[in-house]
Amino acid sequence: MEPAKSRPAFAAFRTAPCLLRNAMPVTQRTIAPAEADIRLDRWFHRHFPNLTQGALQKMLRTGQIRLDGARVEANARLKPGQQLRIPPLPQDAAKPPSARPVSERDAAAIERMVIYRDASVIVLDKPQGLPVQGGPGIIRHVDGMLDALRFGYEERPRLVHRLDKDTSGVLILGRTAAAASRLAAAFRGRDAEKTYWAVVIGRPHPLEGRIDLPLAKLGGQRGERVAGVADGEGTRAVTLYRVVDSAQRQAAMLELRPLTGRTHQLRVHCAEALRCPIMGDGKYGGEAAHLEGFGNTLHLHARALRLPHPEGGVLELAAPLPAHMKETFGLLGFDRPKTPPCRHLR
Repeated sequence: MEPAKSRPAFAAFRTAPCLLRNAMPVTQRTIAPAEADIRLDRWFHRHFPNLTQGALQKMLRTGQIRLDGARVEANARLKPGQQLRIPPLPQDAAKPPSARPVSERDAAAIERMVIYRDASVIVLDKPQGLPVQGGPGIIRHVDGMLDALRFGYEERPRLVHRLDKDTSGVLILGRTAAAASRLAAAFRGRDAEKTYWAVVIGRPHPLEGRIDLPLAKLGGQRGERVAGVADGEGTRAVTLYRVVDSAQRQAAMLELRPLTGRTHQLRVHCAEALRCPIMGDGKYGGEAAHLEGFGNTLHLHARALRLPHPEGGVLELAAPLPAHMKETFGLLGFDRPKTPPCRHLR
């Protein structure tokens, strides 16, 4: 009896084409202007909703996904014009999952958030605690409710910038692809003038000034975190600040104007540069961010935004204080200025 013949080594490769028959080829994608500052993993979830988080992490870990030719982490923020290498993926990776209809409750909630609307833009007063976009473990978010804001348009409105989950205030949407692109360009080109209000623990000295403290992202099991670093390291971050009111040295109300748009910039600048953490910001201020008799909710509000309108002219937008900050202003005796109307100056 003849011994069994060994199978040629190359035979295993004959079936490889069958395995890849239903896969997409390697592709290169250019990051669009409207996708600026989106996390890489969220970009993939948006374009390839059927790709699992585990599969994405494996491709990142093995270097199959590359950004401008280099390895990249899931939490990297994308910039317009960057080249993203996408390895072969299953054909159904890009197939959108069954659309989750916006519930009547959520549709009514997001419609109540609208503080301005015209043919090109929609402006929301985002409440504290509501994420702008989804992610692992996040089900309810602004992006998932936008179908309720079509108002007769075939297209759903598009996000062009973000606010942290715990930051309230002005959030602008583009109603068309062209409008969204122009609005995103205004944020990238720093034509968008942003004003935030914050209640901080303590009173900064001097009472107004300029913070120029570079920031770097740190890894860790507790999620994304940012820290100030030495000059020449990290990414430059600049904030103008002014004390508007104060309760002796116990707490102060600040007007903050970020000249750059880094992740958690205002929170880190207040905690590290001013040594006055924002009230309720345990992540960056620890126990020092809490004042006895007050809640633990973050006191940071995107009060106003001034930027070019996509169709010409200028948009001036403002959102009223959220309930928890109104209460704090009252307890500390701070003045509560009236909220000016949102308007389009032609």
